[in-house]
Parts: sequence; structure tokens; C-alpha cells
Amino acid sequence: MAIGEERQMKSEEMHGGPERAEGDVDVFGDRDDMDEKEFEAELLDAEEAGDAERACAGEAQAEVIDAQDADEKQIEPVLVLGDDDPRDAGLHEQILSEEPAWRGRILDVHTAEVRLPNGRVTGRDLIRHPGASAVVALTESGKIVLVRQYRTALDRVTVEIPAGKLDPGEDPLECAKRELLEETGFKAARVNHLTTIATTPGFCDEVIHLYMATGLTFAGANPDDDEFVNVDLVPLSELIDAVLDGKIEDAKTVIGALACDAISHRL
Repeated sequence: MAIGEERQMKSEEMHGGPERAEGDVDVFGDRDDMDEKEFEAELLDAEEAGDAERACAGEAQAEVIDAQDADEKQIEPVLVLGDDDPRDAGLHEQILSEEPAWRGRILDVHTAEVRLPNGRVTGRDLIRHPGASAVVALTESGKIVLVRQYRTALDRVTVEIPAGKLDPGEDPLECAKRELLEETGFKAARVNHLTTIATTPGFCDEVIHLYMATGLTFAGANPDDDEFVNVDLVPLSELIDAVLDGKIEDAKTVIGALACDAISHRL
């Protein structure tokens, strides 16, 4: 082999192929360079397309959130009282019959047959009660008049605001004044209605009318013959603390105390 040929072979081995003469064109090398550039261009286009797609998706999601926010701003939650909402008509039961099962001194027990909204007929046990009034009596020094009395149903003494059931045809306001005087001996110069509560609407129609009494003067107590009570004067703040600590269990007293406290902060 000639020395020149041997040098050419070594050069080709070192450079991975035959040496090109000056002016020759590397067709495969140029095509590889072109393919790589085209691939990079396509990859860049794909990335830009992906970015654009993600941007569109983000804009769409932002529009949905903005629409939801707009709906929430436009539809503000409001309190709709019972039977005032059009949907309430579909909740009503039809009372088919009602008969007294037992009559007591202060309440009656009835059994009723009702048709449910789905058409099924079932029974209900009901307690019919004449209603009552209760008084949150506040002294000039900021103390609440409370009564302590034994409750047979609970078998313990409870702490309550003065209260009593309505006599037949009695006005709730007059009942409140009467009970305050009979149980505690206090008369009030001013008695204002606070609210009316349904005590146990699941089975009883009793409502208690709550009043706030101020301008108190002592005239002497005159409880009923079967009524034995002790009277306490407790600071309103102390009563509120007991309510919030769960130490007062009588519902009308809890509601009356909180209502009185709320009013005192608004004055």
C-alpha cells in the first residue's frame, strides 16, 4: 500500500469518514443539521402552543371564578320566615283528624292523623297548651330578678325568670305583669315585649311571650297556694356568664337573658 493511501485511511478513521476535498458538499451532514433545526423549531412551536392552551384554560377558569363571584355578590343570603318561602308549600302536612287522648289541668294530649307530602298517612302525638308569659325584670342597679323553684319533671330546683301560663282570654302583657307581682312582689313602671318563642314545636303548640320590665318597685309577693319560690337579684353580667357556661338550662331564661344583654349593648 502506498504511503499516501495509508495516511488517507488513518485520517478517515480519526474523523469518522473519508476526507472531503475542498469544495465537496456533505449531503448527509447538512441534512442532519436541517432535521435538527426543524425538530427544534417544531418543539418550540409545540411548547408555545402548550403555553397558549394553558393560558386559555387559565383565562377560562378565571372567567368561571369571576362568574361565580358575581353570582355570589348578586345573590345575597336572606332570612325567609316559615311559610313565606314558595318551597314551604311542599312541606305541609294535611291534618286528617285530631282527637283528645287525655285532658290535664294545664295541658291536653291529642292524637292526630296526617297525610305527609308524599301522600303517606301517619300519626302524630300533640300537646295543646294555652301559652304563657315570662318577664326579664331589670333593676336600676343592673340586676335581674330570678326565682328559684323545684321542678318535679326534672326533680331539682331550677333558676328562672318569673313566668306563668295564660288564663283563658288573658292578654299576654297583663299575664306578665301579674306573674311578676305574684312571684317576686315587684311592680314595673315599663313593660315592653321582647319576643315570642315556641318552646317545643316538634310536638307542642305552647308559645311563651317574653317581656322586659324596668322601673321596678317592691309591693310584696303573693304566690299561688301551690307555688313555693325564693327570689334572687343577680347582676346581668353574672347571669350572662352562667348562660354562656351552660349553667342555666331553662330555655326561656337563656333567651330572655341574651335578649336583655343584646338590647343593653344597643342602647
